[in-house]
Amino acid sequence: MTNPIPDSERTEIEAAAFRRLVKHLRDSPDVQNIDLMNLAGFCRNCLSKWYRAEAGERGLDISDPAAREEIYGMPYEEWKALHQAGPRQDHK
Repeated sequence: MTNPIPDSERTEIEAAAFRRLVKHLRDSPDVQNIDLMNLAGFCRNCLSKWYRAEAGERGLDISDPAAREEIYGMPYEEWKALHQAGPRQDHK
């Protein structure tokens, strides 16, 4: 049986895990959002929406572009220009 984690430490652990996930996604720009959505049911845009919603729950007004920049590590339009792949082509 494991010892329960105190709420204060649980929050810190969860926050650290979230930061690690965001860093991993920033370090893996070759992983396309559509692939994340198809495999995991969420993508970077989902994370930014969740981030914005949680900020709003705490009385903080964060714009959609600002929330996306928190997740992408740069403005979304810049990330798209650098990393977003175009439509896939089926090769026969």
